[in-house]
Amino acid sequence: MIGGFGRMGAGFGRLGASSPRNKAITLLSNATNIASITLNGLIVPDQQTSEGLLIKSYASVWVEIAQRLGEDWGLAFQLSDRQWEEMLAGAMSAEGYAVTLTPRSGDHGRDVIAVKRGVGCLRILGSMKAYAPNRLVDRAHVHEMLGVLSTEANVSKGIIATTSDFAPRIEEAPGMKQVLPYRLELINGQGLQRWLADLAE
Repeated sequence: MIGGFGRMGAGFGRLGASSPRNKAITLLSNATNIASITLNGLIVPDQQTSEGLLIKSYASVWVEIAQRLGEDWGLAFQLSDRQWEEMLAGAMSAEGYAVTLTPRSGDHGRDVIAVKRGVGCLRILGSMKAYAPNRLVDRAHVHEMLGVLSTEANVSKGIIATTSDFAPRIEEAPGMKQVLPYRLELINGQGLQRWLADLAE
C-alpha cells in the first residue's frame, strides 16, 4: 500500500549530523520523552497563512524520532495525533515540498498541504490517521478523501497515512484500481515506518 517516495540525498544526512542533533539525542535518551515533545519541536514554523501554518523545514528532533521509529515501531503509539501530523509534514518537507500544516479543527479531512512548484507542479493533500494497531482505517475515510479530490480542482492527489493499517481488501473496492496510486496513495504503518527510516538515513 505504500507509494513511491524515495530517500533523501546527502543534505538531509548533514542535517541529521548537525550540532542540534546532540540536544535531540538527549531529549530522546528515554523513550518516554517522545510523548512530551511540544508542537514546534518537530517542525520549524515559518508563517501563518489562510490555509494554516507554513513550515520552513523539519527540526533536528524530527530526524531522531524518525530513526527511533525505524528501530522500534512501538514508539509510534506514544505520539499524539498532532505530533503525527507534524511527522507527516516534516516528511513531505524532507521530500522537497512547501508544506502547510492545517489547523487542528475544520481541516475537512486534510492535515497537510504539500506543494511543488515549477514544471510538473503538484499539490497534495495529506491525511494522517494515528491509530492503535487494532484500529484500521475504514473505507469511509478513504471515500472522504476521494470526495475532496473530486470537488477541489486544484489538487493533484491525496495521501492517507496511518500508524496502523487499512481495512482488508480496501484496494479491491469499486473504483480504487483507477485512482491508486497516482490519484490516491495509501501508506500503512509498515510503509510509513520504512519511509521515515529512509528519510532519516
